[in-house]
Amino acid sequence: MTTTVEKLKVKLFADGADLSGMIEMNAIPHIQGLTTNPTLMRKAGITDYKKFALEVLSEVTVKPISFEVFSDNLEEMKRQGLEIASWGQNVYVKIPITNTLGKSTSEVIEYLTKRGVKVNVTALMTIDQVRKVVDALQPDVASYVSVFAGRIADTGRDPVPLMQEALEILRTNSNTELIWASPRELLNVFQANGISCHIITATYDILKKLNLIDKNLSDYSLETVQMFYNDAKAANYNL
Repeated sequence: MTTTVEKLKVKLFADGADLSGMIEMNAIPHIQGLTTNPTLMRKAGITDYKKFALEVLSEVTVKPISFEVFSDNLEEMKRQGLEIASWGQNVYVKIPITNTLGKSTSEVIEYLTKRGVKVNVTALMTIDQVRKVVDALQPDVASYVSVFAGRIADTGRDPVPLMQEALEILRTNSNTELIWASPRELLNVFQANGISCHIITATYDILKKLNLIDKNLSDYSLETVQMFYNDAKAANYNL
């Protein structure tokens, strides 16, 4: 097993929408990029999308960061994509693989990338979707493809073979990187690293477990026993 974060080949991106948390993650050298989405932003209580994004970009000026369009209309997606891209050179525009009616957004992806916009195509879960995305991307424009491996695993399927196949498909475009999205545990970082996935984007609670790498399991067991004992004592339980 890899014993230190520095030895990981997969790039670690932080996924969140808490401004202070994003600033904290941006300052960590081994966090190489950031992502967010409307769901995380709503949970964080963000009400002014652009104001929040610009506040983040005043701090995150170099590392790549992804902001998502939120329209369901393809033409409006194009307009929002151009607007979001104008906020910074390090911005990637997240485009969902379809709208809520299941209509492909390939024309949006092609439109934006032909204009030099870096995109992060998101919410993919099938190999057919990966193939369609590759056809819409421009090989001379940097892009990300986010396959939601964690959600695939939630259905009882092993995401690793699908992620490996996605990597093979994306090899035809050297400017496109595969993101292992929606990880559920720290083990997923090592799974992504093991197949040479380019990037994994994880929430802060998962990334903060990186200091557990190769922790002595006997020590960890004892700490767990102590935690249970101390909590029972603090609660004044008795029989």
